[in-house]
Amino acid sequence: MKVSDILRVKGGTLYTVSPDTSLSAAVHVMAEKDIGSLVVVEYSKIVGVLTFREVIDTLAKEHGTLGLTHVRDVMDQQPLTITPDTDLDDVRRMMLERHARYLPVMDGSTLMGLISFYDVAKAVVEAQSFENTMLKAYIRDWPADAPQAESKNS
Repeated sequence: MKVSDILRVKGGTLYTVSPDTSLSAAVHVMAEKDIGSLVVVEYSKIVGVLTFREVIDTLAKEHGTLGLTHVRDVMDQQPLTITPDTDLDDVRRMMLERHARYLPVMDGSTLMGLISFYDVAKAVVEAQSFENTMLKAYIRDWPADAPQAESKNS
């Protein structure tokens, strides 16, 4: 399975903010849209990713307030990116190695979407469920005249 398969099912909705957006405003967008990350875009170019991890870290450092902090001040400025052709097994490995919950999907310089750890987990569960269903159907439809394994006691 490829990243493009996940994007096709997930759809094209993508939320972005400018690096000059106040962190408070970005948090409101995240809460309103029920999302854990925002892609940070400036002059049509991805310049970072803001996740709830950076928000919580800022709250801890600032004793529970966001103050006048801007997205630029706390975003991940070098997010790991993937392509639509990246294999899902590679995505899982990258996410685990880098502790990344969100990966922007880039096709050259074009932002195609964002893949979350949830998206990956959902795709894996659905693929395993499909495989399980197919195996059960195969076993249930096993031909009656198929050769049986000989018993060791014969």
